[in-house]
Amino acid sequence: MAMNILIVDDDENFIDTLEDGLKLKNVEAGVTVAKSAREALDALSKAVPSVVILDVQLPDMHGVEFLRVIRESARYKNVPVIFISAKYTEPADRSEAMLAGAGAFFSKPVDIDELWKELRYLLDRAEGKRP
Repeated sequence: MAMNILIVDDDENFIDTLEDGLKLKNVEAGVTVAKSAREALDALSKAVPSVVILDVQLPDMHGVEFLRVIRESARYKNVPVIFISAKYTEPADRSEAMLAGAGAFFSKPVDIDELWKELRYLLDRAEGKRP
């Protein structure tokens, strides 16, 4: 499956682990990494990804606020976003992320099989293959 993934996270170890996990799933993905909201906005201006994997705690902006910013643009309105967080794991945090437009929310450490299932579901839904 070919896709373009934007990973927005400043944790190098998590990024490396996620990229390795996707390789194990035989994903032919173009992966772009942004370590801040500013870098992510720059990456988004160059290409619309298939999916965004977004950390809640970014160095320059809260992830939920970043999601609200990109959801205001028609260009990114339908791009699936999966939140991940090591710190924000309470039900209220998840609710806030989902209300802002996230498709899913995972706590770190992430189970790559569960992340992959959710990623596939969200991509299928965005392509109109699922309700």
